[in-house]
Amino acid sequence: MSNTGTVVSKDGASIAYRISGSGPTIVIVAGALGFMDFPYLRDFAAEFATHFRVVMYDRRGRGGSSDTQPYSVGKEIDDLEAVVREAGDSPIVLGTSSGAALALEAAARGVPMGALVAFEPPYMTGEHRRPSHARYESDVRGFISRGDRDGAVRLFMRTVGLPGIVVAIMRMLPFWKKLLPVAHTLPYDAEIMNKFELPAARLRSIRIPTLVVGGGKSPASLKAAVRAVGEVVPGARVVEIPKQSHAIKATALSPVVQEFASATGRARDARTAAAIQA
Repeated sequence: MSNTGTVVSKDGASIAYRISGSGPTIVIVAGALGFMDFPYLRDFAAEFATHFRVVMYDRRGRGGSSDTQPYSVGKEIDDLEAVVREAGDSPIVLGTSSGAALALEAAARGVPMGALVAFEPPYMTGEHRRPSHARYESDVRGFISRGDRDGAVRLFMRTVGLPGIVVAIMRMLPFWKKLLPVAHTLPYDAEIMNKFELPAARLRSIRIPTLVVGGGKSPASLKAAVRAVGEVVPGARVVEIPKQSHAIKATALSPVVQEFASATGRARDARTAAAIQA
């Protein structure tokens, strides 16, 4: 697997990837609007590359990856499976936000990853559910169908909890323009989130080591989501990182993932030794 390249998914979509670093292989799945050349994700990959062989890829319809219609969550799972198989080494898959939800769905379907790290999949549970969560997918599709990418991004930002004044300020910053070319993929993440409902039955079928991570400064709704995922995925570990929010810093997350990778490796070696002795 070269440092950059593409892999072809089952439906013919071309999925672009980039590799950096050395060590245990980790595949990073970005959340909504994320793509390889976004500064936040470039910094994320650079930090993890000091301890891991990092495989970053552009989800379909973003950056260097192509797309086919109609969209389905199954196609995105196929994309991730193609990247995982190309990466080899039974990688850890690290998903953030809605990327974590996609990684969880992929693990439930049996994509051959060695372990999973899910950072704050934004399911809305219990008292945190709002009528707007059920409407979000149709609303964001409406913006995209009308060609209003700016409106779609504004709706997304408000839905994830940012105050209107903050969104207004963000629209004046240079990075906002980087989001608009991938705004048409917001309905994809909305479909993955399935009205932000926790897919408990599917997640109970996961049979790989799983770490669910949250930030100590994150909203109560995301903390509840982390707890809920940790409760339904068999054997999952839950870790809260102090002083971190949904915009997790790679320097804070990487040591937690390193420890999980080491523990998972030790457990795998112990199982192998036991099998040989038997």
